[in-house]
Amino acid sequence: MLLIHYLSQIGKYFLMLKEVFSKPIRKDVMKQLIFKEISDLIFDSLGIMAFISFFVGGVVAIQTALNLNNPLIPRYLIGFATRQSVILEFAPTFISIIMAGKMGSFITSSIGTMRVTEQIDALEVMGVNSLNYLVFPKIVAVSLYPFVIALSMFLGIAGGWIAGVYGGFATGPEFILGLQTEFKPFHFVYSFIKTGVFGFVLATIPSFHGYYMKGGALEVGKASTISFVWTSVAIILINYILTQLILSK
Repeated sequence: MLLIHYLSQIGKYFLMLKEVFSKPIRKDVMKQLIFKEISDLIFDSLGIMAFISFFVGGVVAIQTALNLNNPLIPRYLIGFATRQSVILEFAPTFISIIMAGKMGSFITSSIGTMRVTEQIDALEVMGVNSLNYLVFPKIVAVSLYPFVIALSMFLGIAGGWIAGVYGGFATGPEFILGLQTEFKPFHFVYSFIKTGVFGFVLATIPSFHGYYMKGGALEVGKASTISFVWTSVAIILINYILTQLILSK
C-alpha cells in the first residue's frame, strides 16, 4: 500500500508539472511575479550561501593539510583537494541541500498559507491557472541558481586559500599550483548540469507539497518539513544517478 501511495504521489507530481506549463497568465503579470521570485529565492539566499561556502572551503583546506603528515607529500595537494571537493560536490550538492531547507521551506510555507487562507481557491474562481501563477515564476527564477553555485565555488576556494595560506599550511604559489594541477574543465560542465536539475527540483517539489497540503496552520509546518525531507532525498538520488551517467565513463 505504501508503494502504491508513493507511485500515486509521483504521478500527481508529473500531472502538476503538465498543468504548470499550460494556460499561462498574462506576460505583464508574469514578469512582475518572476522578478519577485528572483528576489525572494535567489537574492535572499546569497547571504547564507556566502557564509557557509567561505568557511566550509576553509575547513576543507585545513583538514586536508592536517592529514598530510608525510613531509614527502607536496603541499600543493591542499589546493587540489579544496578545488575538487568544492567544485564537484560541496557547491552543487551540499549547498542545494541547504537551499532545500531555506528556499524549499519558504516555497512550501508561502503556497501552503495561500491554500489555508483559500487564496488559491480565489484564483481558480477568477479563472486563473493557479499552478502556472504560483509555480512557473519560481521555475524561471531558479534558472539563475547556477550563478549562486558559481559564486559558492569561488567563495569556497577563496576560503580555502585564505585558511591554507594564512594558516601557514601552504604558500600562495603552492595553493595556486594545486588549483591548476590536473584541472578538467568538464568538471564545471558536470557541476552545472547537476545544478540545473537541482534548481528545478528545489522549485517544484516544495511547490507540490505546498499546493496539495490539507488542513490548517499546523499542517503548513508539517508540509514544510516533509518538503525538505523529500527534496533532500531527490537531490541525493539525482546526484548519484548523474554522477554515474556523466563521470563513470
